[in-house]
Amino acid sequence: MRTGTINSDHNNEEKATMNTLSKEDSRLLRIVLGMYFSYMTIGLALPAIALYVQQQLGLSNLFVGLAIGAQFITTLLTRNFAGKRADQSGARQTTWLGMACCAASGLLYLASTPFTYQPAVAFVILILGRIILGFGESIILTGNLAWGIGLVDATHSGKVMSWNGMATYGALATSAPIGLWVYQTGGFGAVGLVTLLLPVIATVFIIGVPAVPIKSGKRAPFTTVIRKIWQPGLALGLQGTGFAVISSFVVLYFHHQNWAMSGFALSAFGISFVLTRIAVGSLPDRIGGVEVAKYCFVVEVIGLALLGAAPNAILGLIGAALTGAGCSMIFPSLGIIVVDRVEPQSRGTALGAYSAFQDIAYGVTGPFTGVIANHYGYRDIFFLCVIFAAVGFVVVLKMRQQHAARTHSHSH
Repeated sequence: MRTGTINSDHNNEEKATMNTLSKEDSRLLRIVLGMYFSYMTIGLALPAIALYVQQQLGLSNLFVGLAIGAQFITTLLTRNFAGKRADQSGARQTTWLGMACCAASGLLYLASTPFTYQPAVAFVILILGRIILGFGESIILTGNLAWGIGLVDATHSGKVMSWNGMATYGALATSAPIGLWVYQTGGFGAVGLVTLLLPVIATVFIIGVPAVPIKSGKRAPFTTVIRKIWQPGLALGLQGTGFAVISSFVVLYFHHQNWAMSGFALSAFGISFVLTRIAVGSLPDRIGGVEVAKYCFVVEVIGLALLGAAPNAILGLIGAALTGAGCSMIFPSLGIIVVDRVEPQSRGTALGAYSAFQDIAYGVTGPFTGVIANHYGYRDIFFLCVIFAAVGFVVVLKMRQQHAARTHSHSH
């Protein structure tokens, strides 16, 4: 009788635990879906902006890079604010504010279109929209990550980052061809209208998901956090140059080569990114982030090299897909190291600082490679990013050596 009672109690506890985990995963899925529709506002405009600035406003590749990069630079400059807000005011509230900013960017896109006969005015309004979107991206990404980790616990932070990454890059994959179609069908004003509506759809999923407690305790200064996480951050930034150059110029590259399927180049990147997350998303939590990141950089280097050397559209799409696969697991792989290096009450700040390294890559790569493309052509900018990704591989190897040295010293 006693044994039966114990077994019954144990089974009840297991069922209760499974139900709890199921509820946590359900809530995580809801905020990830909200992230997906909100992040579509970013991917939707990327191919349209390149064509709008160059074809309708008659401006050069430098201005294309500035229009794309303005968002990423703003995201970089507001990461510290986003992290502090998530830590101090709550991750849920921070996420809601980010969604509102994403919607507001659509209004400014709309406002720029009546001034196409005055390219300078239209471009300034467009830049304002990109700045607001950059602020929205900063706080929604940091807030959503902190919210998700609070819902499922820090021991599953790799899963939270993987799911969020699938949402963000899945949104880029699906929204880029949609954005190109919307632009070709209804013009840039239609892109602005869809951008305005997408965050409204996102609210349907996240309404009712509870907030997570704000962690008490002394929070480390931003400079202290940077000192703790600069190595994984640097590697993340070097990885980010690959996506930045693809998002800024792959459509124009395909057009310049007279290749079809230009709208699907970003899709190839994003779909490959998501499928890789689905296939190996649990690896960082199981075998360690540095090990996974090491192989990811190798795949990214191969993908970028193939994209730059491609003789036709098919191989160009394969190169973009390989780059997406390589980039896929680097953020969560190195992100779990970031979470482990800081206290819970500084987690939002650390995630914001970590993401800032990627923002630097995004913000600088667009204008810089725009100048390179003007002088040397589109192919060379992909080969340049091969070098950056190779340096990222070296940084990860250095982290691996340091980790092995620390482990050896602790064992003795």
